Amino acid sequence: MYRIFAIIIVLSLTLSACAASPSIWGVPQTPTADGTLIIPPSQTPPPLDPFAVQDDPIIFPTSTPPPAIATNAVIALTPQSTTSSIETINTPTATLSIDTSDAAPFLYYAQSGDMLSAVANRFGVKESEITSNADLTKTTLIDPGTLLVIPNRINELTTPNIQIMPDAEIIFSITAADFDIEEFVDQQNGYLSDFEDYLGSTGKIKGSDAIKRLALENSINPRMILGLLEFESHWVRSQPVDIFHTEYPMGFNDYHYKGMSVQLVWAVNNLSIAYYGWRAGTLTHLDFPDGSTLRLDPRLNAGTVAIQYLFSRLHNQSQWAQIINPTSGFPAMYMEMFGDPWELADGINPIFPAALNQPALVLPFEPNQKWSFTGGPHNGWGQLNPKIYGQVHSVFAAIDFAPAADRTGCIPTSTWVTASAPGLVVRSENGAVMVDLDGDGYEQTGWNLLYMHISPKDRVAVGTWLESNDRIGHASCEGGVSTGTHLHFARKYNGEWVTADGPIPFVLSGWRVVAGGKAYEGKLIREDQFVIADINSESKSIIIRENE
Repeated sequence: MYRIFAIIIVLSLTLSACAASPSIWGVPQTPTADGTLIIPPSQTPPPLDPFAVQDDPIIFPTSTPPPAIATNAVIALTPQSTTSSIETINTPTATLSIDTSDAAPFLYYAQSGDMLSAVANRFGVKESEITSNADLTKTTLIDPGTLLVIPNRINELTTPNIQIMPDAEIIFSITAADFDIEEFVDQQNGYLSDFEDYLGSTGKIKGSDAIKRLALENSINPRMILGLLEFESHWVRSQPVDIFHTEYPMGFNDYHYKGMSVQLVWAVNNLSIAYYGWRAGTLTHLDFPDGSTLRLDPRLNAGTVAIQYLFSRLHNQSQWAQIINPTSGFPAMYMEMFGDPWELADGINPIFPAALNQPALVLPFEPNQKWSFTGGPHNGWGQLNPKIYGQVHSVFAAIDFAPAADRTGCIPTSTWVTASAPGLVVRSENGAVMVDLDGDGYEQTGWNLLYMHISPKDRVAVGTWLESNDRIGHASCEGGVSTGTHLHFARKYNGEWVTADGPIPFVLSGWRVVAGGKAYEGKLIREDQFVIADINSESKSIIIRENE
């Protein structure tokens, strides 16, 4: 049901408190409102389009290591009624001192999606200090199940080493491909079943349709979106718990994010930040609203980290400990709603099989046409605002190309975007064309390519089989926030965005994508040639595909 990876480690613990340490789980709670509705000043911000892919360059803040918590408070919970609202519990501070000088090493079995650099960052060691009978010099993903021996340098209190959610229930994997969102919502007969949201781009939309679109475009499991909505506000199976959660159903109190769809955008983006940040090894700690910090146990999986991170953005540490309790918190409610997620995941695992490589791809435009490489690796989807999300960890899955033009801006072009590989068009709407390379009709399986900002004019229809170089449509600003006509191009595998410069290289017509120091920077490299990403399409960014 839940995955506990126990490794025998010799630890020396010194607690300054006299009483025995309480359980981290405490007593189960049913989350309800724990704050009053804060009415913002008389400001009416422009409506936020929750379905607009943000494709303008974003300046990310300088990375600042989280503070050490060797002397952080031990979580203490006291019994409370299971029907009362969660409240922060003030308890005496306990000091934890861990001596790892003689600690036995971790014996860690690689999980699907692990790469050496990320594993090293999670465990706080150098890559060269990790040993294995397998060949770790390869630049590809580590094969699942590979035994790694890792020095124990963890000298901080960590989250529990219990996996509470499989990766397949965070991403839109094949386990949910046939999940009927509308039918499920109607059967629950809760507030969501009759709810309609108003979106600036499309007008009114049924609540279930809004969730379907969020799931597809962000590649987030629709069951997870519904589960989070129910847990925080009871929208799915009953009625909102209070007025505040009617307006802010995820409990994120920011008037820019008023309404169901934009609240869920916030939640989906935080799931992605944590999921892909764990994949990359850039996320190692949780920072709670109460100012406390907790290190993530390095043996967790990305799905578990995504859940832990999201709730750490909404709740103080004592509340959070109750919420992630696998027997009585969110995982228990999720199983009650949808069945055992681990049984579903076991049917498709691993997400990334051993020795996975990208199929041959060509540049996504016709030969002898001038294009510019305008965006190095950046977000595959979603709007990530550092002011809202703090330190941003994301997967830089997408790159941008723009056709030659005599002026800047969102202008029509007759230049064609073409298929980089054979495949079946499984989605063609809202500026997006998704091509399924294995042809089974599901974008949740195998390799899929996203061609974004495709104009409605001449756009290829769903159900069309494409061969390499077949025409898909014309680049535009359709389907998102964009300052100019261009193509946003990204890869997915089994429903998960694949980083553009990672262990599975993004190679197009022999050109390999290399990331820069921050989002949108980078290069295309082929032998001794290189093209530098430039949003202004200067000469250094020009690329012309050759006849092949």
